[in-house]
Amino acid sequence: MIELYYWPTPNGHKITIFLEEAELEYEIHPINIGAGDQFQPDFLKIAPNNRMPAIVDRAPLDADQPISVFESGAILLYLAEKTGKFLSPDLRDRIVTLEWLFWQMGGLGPMAGQNHHFVQYAPEKIPYAMERYIKETNRLYGVLDRQLAGRDYIAGEYSIADMACYPWIVPYERQQQNLVDFPHVQQWFERLRDRPAVVRAYAQGEALRSTPTVNDDSRNILFGQTAASVRSEPSQSPSPE
Repeated sequence: MIELYYWPTPNGHKITIFLEEAELEYEIHPINIGAGDQFQPDFLKIAPNNRMPAIVDRAPLDADQPISVFESGAILLYLAEKTGKFLSPDLRDRIVTLEWLFWQMGGLGPMAGQNHHFVQYAPEKIPYAMERYIKETNRLYGVLDRQLAGRDYIAGEYSIADMACYPWIVPYERQQQNLVDFPHVQQWFERLRDRPAVVRAYAQGEALRSTPTVNDDSRNILFGQTAASVRSEPSQSPSPE
């Protein structure tokens, strides 16, 4: 059983996509980031960065104590290795998948996230910041478009690289991007959008989404935290209980 600590954001969707594709048994523990659930001490024990998603695997391959994993890229890699799915055993194909997984983690996600912040959520519209991140998001779409030329999926075969990138392309309109400008990305996007497991994964999120995550009440919780927010008694080990 995989316990998933989750909220319907791009990083959260990555993990439900994998779990649905692999048909793993899992249970969702909602972490309402707009309400500050990510700063609860019990969550800190398994997610020291106070960010979801995180998982606890109660049936790891070594049949030993439960394992907790935080950071969406690390979770995807862990689950791929646990199941033997969506990560090729071939050395060269595996490296390509990991390159694009880390490209998303270090590039597409952070840059699109800053795009979302300055375009959608910042209380003050700062033209330089907005232009900076809209243009960088555009550049990254171009990089992905070039990689997808002649390929159905990012690393050739469907993989955790696709699961990592797709949720960050879903809000392309909010990112001020037009998929028509990136025909290979558009074809790939439509291919993933129509996968039954992806449809099921997004349906899980809709069941939790009753109000916008970012509103006047949640803005300070999401964007106003400092080191004081994460100070807690450190745990010596993951909390599997």
